[in-house]
Amino acid sequence: MHEMSYCEGVLEAVERRAAGRPVARVGVRIGAIHRVVADAFEQSFQLAAAGGPADGATTDVVVIPVHGHCMDCRADFETPDPSPACPACGSLDVAVEGGDEVVLEWVQYVDTATVADRQAEPVPAHTHDGGT
Repeated sequence: MHEMSYCEGVLEAVERRAAGRPVARVGVRIGAIHRVVADAFEQSFQLAAAGGPADGATTDVVVIPVHGHCMDCRADFETPDPSPACPACGSLDVAVEGGDEVVLEWVQYVDTATVADRQAEPVPAHTHDGGT
């Protein structure tokens, strides 16, 4: 899956949450296993959001690392690399878990009375399987 596909899923969640209110920014957590680049995600999100309530909204993307376990030296570690080598011994025989989240964390709306004032509304905890 690429940035546009993730953006479309996040955008659907944003639009449901916004219920027609104009959106200024959104916060998203995406697992490292998806290999999403924050700048590319933002560009894709803005393209997908054009003409809707999130038109012009920006994104704050936090990449969640994977947990690695080296099968050779038994070292445990976290890394943003979804296919890591062991940082302790260099082995490529590494089991990884986690890092597959795609979570809409928060939505910040445009205050239609005063555009300079914005209010953030946290999104209730809800995780989607990354499809991996």
